Amino acid sequence: MLYIVPTPVGNLQDMTFRAIEVLKSVDLILAEDTRTSGILLQHYDIRTPLKSHHKFNEHETSADIVERLKAGANIALISDAGTPAISDPGFFLVRAAAEADIEIQCLPGATAFVPALVDSGLPNNHFYFEGFLPQKKGRQTRLQYLAALDQTFIVYESPFRLVKTLEQLAAVCGGERKATVTREISKVHEETVRGALTELVAHFKEKAPKGEIVICVAGIENPKSKVESNE
Repeated sequence: MLYIVPTPVGNLQDMTFRAIEVLKSVDLILAEDTRTSGILLQHYDIRTPLKSHHKFNEHETSADIVERLKAGANIALISDAGTPAISDPGFFLVRAAAEADIEIQCLPGATAFVPALVDSGLPNNHFYFEGFLPQKKGRQTRLQYLAALDQTFIVYESPFRLVKTLEQLAAVCGGERKATVTREISKVHEETVRGALTELVAHFKEKAPKGEIVICVAGIENPKSKVESNE
């Protein structure tokens, strides 16, 4: 069995009872960063062997992992924070395991964009998850695509690039487009700042952000839907 096990995005107490039980019972845990995961495992007295599995080696290690699974091993995959394969390593291994008819179970658990979206107050009956934007090639194309969506869209960003990304979003979406910036989810200094994109740019130019960032941006108002609602 290959278990996909979400880990807390902030507070260590967000770990589920089932996740702890699985990590204690498997033969091996694959971790994005064994040092980061070691803190979590020590907190819950989980002594299962750890092995590195990250974006720089997942293509090379997945074949060996699949062979171990086929031989009868139970293995869990975790990332530094959140659900593996969601803007984190994991997809390649899950696909390889599925193609080899390995049984896979993904446990429900933490994913940073869900609390950020709900907390934003923006429409969430339909939404688009972008994750991290390309750093260079294709970035403007993605920004233009997002700007034309008529649903809330979600972008992950680092604190060091937040202001630049907000400025670019304001340029393509219009500075008055409503948005939120959520950081430090489930930690002591968790914060959501709401406002127009230009207001968010000004806020974070004055107050440098810390922690991992989730940006939620309202979709463009659909003129057709507005006309239909008035008829």
